[in-house]
Amino acid sequence: MSFPLLTVVAAVPAAGAVATAALPAARRTAAKWLALLVSVVTFALALVVAFRFDPGSKSPYQFTESHAWISDFGVRYALGVDGIAVALIALTTLLIPFIILAGWHDADPLEEAAPNRRWRPTQGFFALILAVEAMVVISFEATDVFVFYLFFEAMLIPMYFLIGGFGDRAGGEDEDGAARRRSNAAVKFLLYNLAGGLIMLAAVIGLYAVTADQLGSGTFSLQQIVEARAAGRLHIGTGTERLLFLGFFFAFAVKAPLWPLHTWLPGAMGESTSPVAVLITAVVDKVGTFAMLRFCLQLFPEASSWATPVILVLALISVLYGALLAVAQRDIKRLIAYASISHFGFIILGIFAMTSQGQGGATLYMVNHGISTAALMLVAGFLISRRGSRLIADYGGVQKVAPILAGTFLIGGLATLSLPGLAPFVSEFLVLVGTFSRYPVIGIIATLGIVLAALYVLVLYQRTMTGPVKPQVSGLPDLRVRELVVVAPLIALLLFLGVYPKPLTDLVNPAVDHTLSVVDKKDPKPTVQVDAVPGGGRHGHAVREQDVEAAK
Repeated sequence: MSFPLLTVVAAVPAAGAVATAALPAARRTAAKWLALLVSVVTFALALVVAFRFDPGSKSPYQFTESHAWISDFGVRYALGVDGIAVALIALTTLLIPFIILAGWHDADPLEEAAPNRRWRPTQGFFALILAVEAMVVISFEATDVFVFYLFFEAMLIPMYFLIGGFGDRAGGEDEDGAARRRSNAAVKFLLYNLAGGLIMLAAVIGLYAVTADQLGSGTFSLQQIVEARAAGRLHIGTGTERLLFLGFFFAFAVKAPLWPLHTWLPGAMGESTSPVAVLITAVVDKVGTFAMLRFCLQLFPEASSWATPVILVLALISVLYGALLAVAQRDIKRLIAYASISHFGFIILGIFAMTSQGQGGATLYMVNHGISTAALMLVAGFLISRRGSRLIADYGGVQKVAPILAGTFLIGGLATLSLPGLAPFVSEFLVLVGTFSRYPVIGIIATLGIVLAALYVLVLYQRTMTGPVKPQVSGLPDLRVRELVVVAPLIALLLFLGVYPKPLTDLVNPAVDHTLSVVDKKDPKPTVQVDAVPGGGRHGHAVREQDVEAAK
């Protein structure tokens, strides 16, 4: 029996969450260091998975584990990773230590001078972060639909408490009002995602019923279902497949979030602490887009093709709508939230373009968006904690009093607008190329999102960092050592992957090719112009490569 490496990667933060929560109330500092140590160990294990992963393997999944769990219902504890999952597990485990360091004081006891304010459970805050990490990791690893669904839904519980129980201290003079806003944001997050989960549960049950009817025994195994369909042993009726696809896609679109199911995100990110906001958009939301690739496309290839035109339109609306609302925002954190909605639109656009460039770019976009958003949001959080306000109008001239903070904020912003030389540029370029090659009109319109991104990022920087120094920011300290430790590695990664994305592309491309083969899609053939040549021949019109070959 091989070593259960994937189980260990998920089990370490789960055990760490329990151990952190169990520490006595007076051991707050010990809880922080324990959570940080556990997150670093988890990242080290994820690196072992990444370095041992063989992109050239013929098997679609590696490090597989499969054990009987609920045999009467065909449920198996089945795990396995492809290149896409490995990249997202590495992203998740990389960001968690920085999230913990950035939130080092976010759950400390509130000032004794304000006895009406409650004490925040430090141990609980860090335990909940580790619990979310464990559930996200196992969601990326699961190859059994039921196991995936279980953890896809379970992560809502710790996220609900992180959003509703812990908020930033900007505007702390209205603690009761802030608590109500946090509570409302947490409830909205929970209701939206529970609604999506319940619809998906019906689709999961329907999928089991179909497999039980045609295979003799029901199964939730992704590999078994895909192989049975390829071999012609499993036929899902067109209407049934489309209904099942919609059940899965709805849940993933809520999590992603895709317009018009996005409305929970700005409130959840706005009312959370900045590290929790990063956890939402850079980690948890990636499960939705990942699941579209792994489950929607592979389980329901015909329905995926059928729904593609509508999904592309929705993704395009997300790109433009999110960017336009980001331009109009006065709140820094809500601006970043709407920018993320626009970026998720690009990711979904790439997935459903059904091209290798589009899906490869979408996967890179998931990773690069996680890094760039983490850098921008965490620096914004450091800024907000100093001034005590999220309003853009309350800042001005920060670069003169805190130049390192302003410089890192600028780099995070430039990465968000996909400046060439920074990591998101490569992924956004691939998404647009992949989309244009099959859907040129949508690809052209989507480029407007880049223009709008430049507008909201540069205006944000101009209004907060340049101009005269406002009296309220004149005494702001620059980034401290702990904060530099958080931000510097993220910026280094943005620069490295912007110049040399090959390690990521080599990792994810075979998995993308496998997904396209399951959906039975190939990249469109390019057209070429055949000019007049001496002695006759075609002239003045575009033909496909196969036409050229046939004419020879």
